Amino acid sequence: MSAEIKAELERVGLVPVLRAPSEKLGHALVEAMIAGGVTVVEVTMTVPGAIDLLRALKQKYGKQLLLGSGTVTTAAQATATIEAGAEFVVSPSLHPEVIAKTKELGKVSIPGALTPTEVITAWNAGADYVKVFPCSAVGGASYLKALLAPFPELQLIPTGGVTQQTASDFLKAGARALGVGSDLVNAKAIADGKPEVVTNAARAYLEIIRQARS
Repeated sequence: MSAEIKAELERVGLVPVLRAPSEKLGHALVEAMIAGGVTVVEVTMTVPGAIDLLRALKQKYGKQLLLGSGTVTTAAQATATIEAGAEFVVSPSLHPEVIAKTKELGKVSIPGALTPTEVITAWNAGADYVKVFPCSAVGGASYLKALLAPFPELQLIPTGGVTQQTASDFLKAGARALGVGSDLVNAKAIADGKPEVVTNAARAYLEIIRQARS
């Protein structure tokens, strides 16, 4: 089960981090990203009604959309989001009980970590991927490459500071996928009635990933 989730996550290569002020805006953002070909989304617990939004997206898109939950810091949150439809669970920091619960329920675990010690601790605790956050604050792609030198087995997803300008460098440094925030998941563009901004950014990211991998 989790092998299929991981294959899809890496195939798309993008984990858009959805932070929106409302459920309605969240729906519009997802619609705009799907129009651009992006079929993975991480709904953070900071979105009002995040669990309801997950459930509604699952109902609307089914297998067409690979859903994850973000900013998950307790085992109870992990359980609730998985029951609502999350296939992967992301945290900004390292919570062994969240990893354990996610794995127990057969889903993909992506805890956050930054230092070499944190990253390897997360990996040894059973993480499927480690979200390196905030990656750009400590050197971006060069930091990712430095982490992978002693730990080549790590599966890393850099988050924080990933843009269309830096995406290719991160992939070349060994990123399995990219965690992308407002550079793609642009709530302001939606609020301004310009969903095409998000759709075009989605297309641009997918093309950058395709080129970087070829």
